[in-house]
Amino acid sequence: MNKQPAITFDTAKAEGFAELMGGALNAASLALMSSIGHRSGLFDALAALPNSTSRALSDSAALAERYVREWLGVMVTSGVVEYDAKAGTYFLPPEHAAFLTTAAAPDNMAVTCQFIGVMASVEEEIVARFRDGGGTQYHDYCRFHEVMAEDSAQLVVSALIEHILPLDPGLIARLESGIDVLDVGCGAGRAMMELAKAFPNSRFVGVDLCPDAFAVTQVTAHRNGLSNLSFRGQDLSGVATMGSYDLITAFDAVHDQKDPQGLLDLVKNSLADDGLFLMQDIGGSRDLEKNIENPFAPLLYSLSLMHCTPVSIGQGGPGLGAMWGVETAQEYLARAGFDRVETHRLPHDPLNAYFLARP
Repeated sequence: MNKQPAITFDTAKAEGFAELMGGALNAASLALMSSIGHRSGLFDALAALPNSTSRALSDSAALAERYVREWLGVMVTSGVVEYDAKAGTYFLPPEHAAFLTTAAAPDNMAVTCQFIGVMASVEEEIVARFRDGGGTQYHDYCRFHEVMAEDSAQLVVSALIEHILPLDPGLIARLESGIDVLDVGCGAGRAMMELAKAFPNSRFVGVDLCPDAFAVTQVTAHRNGLSNLSFRGQDLSGVATMGSYDLITAFDAVHDQKDPQGLLDLVKNSLADDGLFLMQDIGGSRDLEKNIENPFAPLLYSLSLMHCTPVSIGQGGPGLGAMWGVETAQEYLARAGFDRVETHRLPHDPLNAYFLARP
């Protein structure tokens, strides 16, 4: 009988791992508190009122001082905020404010920190799904549509005209002349509203399974007189065609569908002969080993586990997850009949890949 090699215990390795987990606990706490700092306006108040006391800060933000003071304890001990013990004042360095305030968009990382709370809100649900293999529904998630819309607004919507549309050299000119545009899985619909304002000669339609996702944007568009923009709630599974569109977009919407391949088939069948499909999705790889050096991989896999995968499974889908990979996306596009596919990365966006696909 072959003997198994003895397993040795590396004390230094164990101590290093304990330090790693201690750092993880502190980092998770900081992320959650950063979400609160963003939502409560505390980061903006700190930036506007440097060297302030907790009382002055809480008065400025119209918040309860006792809670503000405890929150400041997290920020000071985490190295985010500087504290002058003698004067009892707090200071947010401008180098830190550049990643935490409203003015910092599209680099405001406190916006993305909100996903930690969104994931935590379904912890019990996901533990149960580990046991029964089932899925979740969009309405199970507290604030998901709101947080997703805000995160997408600063990473994708803000870059649409300057960085994303120019990936196709003739697209802006076509939009200026007037074309028909469809956004599948439009979510809050902010991308379509941005384009509708910029290109009044073109016509824009946003479609999503959940009408509540775009309800606020729909009202805003009506108030702003954007007659070239409309939304509708619709389950696209089993639909053969949506008509004939010159441009179809999908922003972070394909991988968690009930039938991702079916959606891409629908897009192909709904494009005009000279139409373009613009798809943005997570730019990771389907091969785990290729993602190890990605500094955002733990966050992306966590979001995939807690939302993208179970939501797809909950609809009867394959549960591809957010890390379905650029490779899989390219294969699905080819299978749908897109013979010409370009894959792009943008300097301002380390998370996503952008696909330009034509029949």
